[in-house]
Amino acid sequence: MKKHISVITPCYNEEGNVALLIETIGKIFEKLPQYTYEHVLIDNCSTDSTPEILRTITANNKHVKVIFNERNFGWIRSPFYGLIQCHGDAVIYMVSDFQEPPELIPQFLEKWEEGFKIVIGIKQQSKENRFMFAVRKFFYNILAKASDGEPTIKNFTGFGLYDKKFISIIRDLDDQYPYLRGLVSELGFKRFEIPYVQPTRFAGKTSSNFFRLYDVAILGLTNHSKLPLRLSVFAGFFSAILSLLVAIGYFIYKLIFWYDFSVGIAPMVIGVFFFSSVQLFFIGIIGEYIGAIHTQVRKRPLVIERERINFD
Repeated sequence: MKKHISVITPCYNEEGNVALLIETIGKIFEKLPQYTYEHVLIDNCSTDSTPEILRTITANNKHVKVIFNERNFGWIRSPFYGLIQCHGDAVIYMVSDFQEPPELIPQFLEKWEEGFKIVIGIKQQSKENRFMFAVRKFFYNILAKASDGEPTIKNFTGFGLYDKKFISIIRDLDDQYPYLRGLVSELGFKRFEIPYVQPTRFAGKTSSNFFRLYDVAILGLTNHSKLPLRLSVFAGFFSAILSLLVAIGYFIYKLIFWYDFSVGIAPMVIGVFFFSSVQLFFIGIIGEYIGAIHTQVRKRPLVIERERINFD
């Protein structure tokens, strides 16, 4: 009996990419007759012609299945939800803009057949903006060092193949805001890493912006590290010691040069602004952790579906 492979692709306003991606995936599996496949796309309430394109394709291609979300549920919840809706022997996750090369699929399957439960693509280089690639690489290095337990994987975006055993476990996690990149390292499955060079986006404009990138970065920190909270403790202790030493120094200096030394209010103003800034910074960090807890305890659904096409 042939093994069944699911390919999951999240999309939002990808009218210039989805048709070609579906065609490309189809041609790849034509050369892999030992497998059956399905291509699942989860549309996050696109506002362009993406939904119409998908409806046209699904009418003639039963390999293609589509989930339409009721609204835009963000790029954390929606892709993860699509991933756990797949029931193949293995699930391949890839984005729709060709920045994750579909031609790696045969290599993923080859390593999976060798016994690796997870086969992932590692972005070693990128043809995107050099500054953004450097920022992302810096963040991955920080997160890897700050993570509790197993370090997170550097330069990993989620692109890869996941065995059905891994999918069944994350399906039962009941995580309200899951961080897939961290789960891959945290759950500890045997994995193989394949390096690749990230090409430029094929068509359209990315929906990524500063706030979305910040959201993912903070999610990674709050899910897999207590380091920011511990830094706040150390910073508070250090600031208290520093303040005490400065106060003692000023007191001694004033006793020695009583009539010649005028303290003034400048040191007080600088000190108040400095320590207030430190306090606000770490209150913000604590707020991020509290916000993460708040998200978990509300128990809202990952997404709400509007429609499914070609599902049995």
